[in-house]
Amino acid sequence: MKKLLEYLSLLKGYKLYLAILFFFIIWMTFFDANSILTHHELNKEREKLNKQKQFLKREIEKDKKELQSLYTEEGKEKLGREIYYLKHDDEEVFIIEYDSIN
Repeated sequence: MKKLLEYLSLLKGYKLYLAILFFFIIWMTFFDANSILTHHELNKEREKLNKQKQFLKREIEKDKKELQSLYTEEGKEKLGREIYYLKHDDEEVFIIEYDSIN
């Protein structure tokens, strides 16, 4: 009978430890500043920022290539003709505008 009482008293102690462990797991999962949910949200935000970073790197490379083309003589002439409507003295420039309404 003594052994049974000792065993039951040990179980009560383990139940306390299990309850504390359960409470700790719940607390760390949902309520703590470093909770699993917070880590999940931060990981999603990091992935989103990495995608944005890759997109911006591609845009920078594209702009660098475009700038390199403007440093050439043909690029300068193309820019002047298409954007600023510049022309040589013996040329005429016609600007055709299309009406987008059908």
